[in-house]
Amino acid sequence: MAMDSSVDEQHWVFAYGSLMWRPGFAFAERASARLIGLHRALCVYSFVHRGTPEKPGLVLGLDRGGACRGIAYRIERTAWTETVAYLREREQVTQVYRESWRAVTLAGEPGRRVRALVYVVDRSHPQYAGRLDIDQQLHLVRQGHGHSGANRDYVLATVSEIEAQGFRDADLHLLAQRLKGAHDTPAPLVKA
Repeated sequence: MAMDSSVDEQHWVFAYGSLMWRPGFAFAERASARLIGLHRALCVYSFVHRGTPEKPGLVLGLDRGGACRGIAYRIERTAWTETVAYLREREQVTQVYRESWRAVTLAGEPGRRVRALVYVVDRSHPQYAGRLDIDQQLHLVRQGHGHSGANRDYVLATVSEIEAQGFRDADLHLLAQRLKGAHDTPAPLVKA
């Protein structure tokens, strides 16, 4: 992908899900950022981190269209190879994402664009869930539990970080409300 000359050529990673609140790698700078042309969506069946093949969870992917606010991390050149190896081990367990380079704009610095590594969902992969309705999402998130823990915790932690950045994601916030609401409380036992 050709980048124009106004794009900063340092090493950056764009985070839109769990990498925002649990990056797992060393970084030199962390900044709110905006990516145009892709949006955050719960569109990936999780078979490892937040679910299993028998009881899949649902995790985020960057899908085509729209825009996404997230976090950009600047990585020191000396740590870049190690960071990418870590990200590939974490994000590419089942190859559901494609590595891509995209321009993102850093918040608070008008016009400062950086070239960042991003993980974009592969729509041809069997784990691509597409657009699911809220009830389907709720079912998958409630049942999902994998190597990295409960799917519910993943969604709530992501929503919490989005709020900490000072914005909202309408779809995720609605799901979080349902996860925290009365619908999440088990029905009381009734004596016969």
